[in-house]
Amino acid sequence: MSISVTGINMTAPPSSDYHPTQYWQLMPDKRVQCTLCPKLCTLREGKRGACYVRMAHAGKIVLTSYGRSSGFCIDPIEKKPLNHFYPGSSVLSFGTAGCNLGCKFCQNWDISKSREMDTLAATANPQQIVAAATRYQCRSVAFTYNDPVIFLEYATDVAQACREQQIEAVAVSAGYINPLPRADFYQAMSAVNIDLKAFTERFYRKLCAGHLAPVLDTLLYLKHETHVWLEITNLIIPGENDSAAEITAMCEWLITHLGADVPLHFSAFHPDFKMRDTPSTPKETLLGARDIAKQIGLHHVYLGNIHHSPSDSSYCANCGERLIERDWYQLGEYKLTADGCCPKCQSPLAGRFHHHAERFGAKRIPVSIKG
Repeated sequence: MSISVTGINMTAPPSSDYHPTQYWQLMPDKRVQCTLCPKLCTLREGKRGACYVRMAHAGKIVLTSYGRSSGFCIDPIEKKPLNHFYPGSSVLSFGTAGCNLGCKFCQNWDISKSREMDTLAATANPQQIVAAATRYQCRSVAFTYNDPVIFLEYATDVAQACREQQIEAVAVSAGYINPLPRADFYQAMSAVNIDLKAFTERFYRKLCAGHLAPVLDTLLYLKHETHVWLEITNLIIPGENDSAAEITAMCEWLITHLGADVPLHFSAFHPDFKMRDTPSTPKETLLGARDIAKQIGLHHVYLGNIHHSPSDSSYCANCGERLIERDWYQLGEYKLTADGCCPKCQSPLAGRFHHHAERFGAKRIPVSIKG
């Protein structure tokens, strides 16, 4: 389904800030259709798509946020959340502005829903970002805060620069992207956390202005057609996607189509953006969701945005031994062998692990990219 977008009337950035893109087609009426994501925005000259950062200019689609960011921070990798990707390591995180979904519950709405180019106060090219990651001894760089698929060209250039310096590239994404650009984007990444917002079309249409099927297609693609490490987050919202029936259906789909070893993070909602009257997720709801997922057979199920140390930790899927103890984002006891196995039964823990524990800690550190 395509969307005809009349556009957002904003002061345009200088044309020198326009970066060329690949995924678009010229229409017979001289409008330009963006083919990056399922929205298929059709734009007249000078107008922006639903994501805000892709714009029709001179008969093409250009990216207006290349090299610009809302700021840089060093985070624990578990904050993405990625619990099975070099646990305890640090990651240099950044985002831009805009988003191609319209989630009414967005927890980062001040960034993802921003329509002010002043939000993008920090500037950095890919080489500067990699140099900063090296300087701050970060194992990886994460594209996060808003969905990086909308700044695909910037993200993949940074990912390529990372690869050349043996730094991992990580994407935190809703997975709302078309098949051709999907291959370009995700194959540039080492690890991805996909935000599976719910398991009904009703939810996606009502609360996200999108559709469920493209996200499921992305999950299938990542699991079966790439070597990207995959974890999944599901934000549970009271009264919207918290029923036992929906959680059961989602977990059954995940174990059938992706397998038991893909980590699943159930996260607590807090009132924000256009859903300030919806209550926060009760801890009991999250614990119940975890119980359902474990009963269905998912091996690694975590809880986020609440304090519950047992569900922060990682366990051997074979014998139940606690292998990585966590308290929030702080690592405690670490029992994995050098080759990523349980010392008790020798079963491997699914994921990517270094030969020793890293202990960056729970802190979040804003940094200057140019140092």
